[in-house]
Amino acid sequence: MPSPKVLIILTSQAEIPANRAETGWYLPELAHPYQILKPKVDISIASPQGGEAPLDPHSVKAFENDEVSMSFMQNEKAVWANTYKIAEVIPMAGEFDALFYVGGHGPMFDLPSDPRSLALIQSFAAARKPIAAVCHGPAALLNATTPSGLPLLSGATVTGFSNGEEDQVGMSAFMPFLLETELNRISGGMYVKEHPYKEKVVVSKTAGMEGPLITGQNPRSAARVANEILKALGLDRQ
Repeated sequence: MPSPKVLIILTSQAEIPANRAETGWYLPELAHPYQILKPKVDISIASPQGGEAPLDPHSVKAFENDEVSMSFMQNEKAVWANTYKIAEVIPMAGEFDALFYVGGHGPMFDLPSDPRSLALIQSFAAARKPIAAVCHGPAALLNATTPSGLPLLSGATVTGFSNGEEDQVGMSAFMPFLLETELNRISGGMYVKEHPYKEKVVVSKTAGMEGPLITGQNPRSAARVANEILKALGLDRQ
């Protein structure tokens, strides 16, 4: 049988407008899931603009002692150097079995309002397929709706980068919104969290979505998010 297909979405946002700092997607949040998923699924990578998705240089420095992250950065650049445009994969959405949004501060700026990304999320929700996101990745889900028009996150237990974590990294003042606050508002008070930088992964469903919704709080949660994707695809025991 052919392997299941997982579509991973990265940000195209390379700069934070308020302070002109470099940003992008966060290294361990792709490196660890890629290592876990690759042996069991076919992976495709897309971003709003396509081409090379910007890797946040701060994440490289922060995880310079993480063997998985360093190996991925040094040996797998082709993974993020030539991504599809999201618009290109929408016609192929039915071929994929799960959708995964990687975090980093970049997604806070380009993904919440990207109409093609939102259309992609809705197509996966309509098909009852797993949707996953980690750290700031859940920002992409804030404005997504179910086929019935309800917010995708309405009534769903959800997590993502907390306000306390944002304060700790000194970025709260430069964000367009605080992710914890918005996730809690859209979900109807269903946001949950662990202490800063402790692993936290939630598998939930919404009233209008039969497939699992998998969210992780921070970079330390990325590996478990990937394992939950495998579990949702029935691959965790293979």
